[in-house]
Amino acid sequence: MRTRLTLTLDDARQIAAAAEAEALKRNWPVTIAIVDDGGNLMWLQRLDGAPPMSTQIAPEKARTCALARKPSKAIEDVVNSGRLAALRMPVLPLEGGEMIIVDGECVGGVGVSGVKSSEDAIVARAGISAIGASWELPA
Repeated sequence: MRTRLTLTLDDARQIAAAAEAEALKRNWPVTIAIVDDGGNLMWLQRLDGAPPMSTQIAPEKARTCALARKPSKAIEDVVNSGRLAALRMPVLPLEGGEMIIVDGECVGGVGVSGVKSSEDAIVARAGISAIGASWELPA
């Protein structure tokens, strides 16, 4: 048996607040979703003006990276390289989903949707940084 770190609701609140602040600073109307390491939704927040569809996309981006243990852009890159079989996986291969890494372990994911995918990722990373976590696994 081993002890593992888990994402708390307070962590999710802090991530969401920092992500929201980043989005508002840039005038980006987005939806922010946070999931635990099993892909279970812990937080969903749609900012004013965010597209209605973003409430479906953001949680799927978060779930994708939490379950695949990769940023959602990595799955997008696999598909774009021609490995279309990746589309059969139960994931959303679009940039904007980032892992929450604490002490080298994935404890959850943040998904953002509403602006360009690369901008979604900026918002997700701002949220993750707020709790002193990383979005990259150690090499």
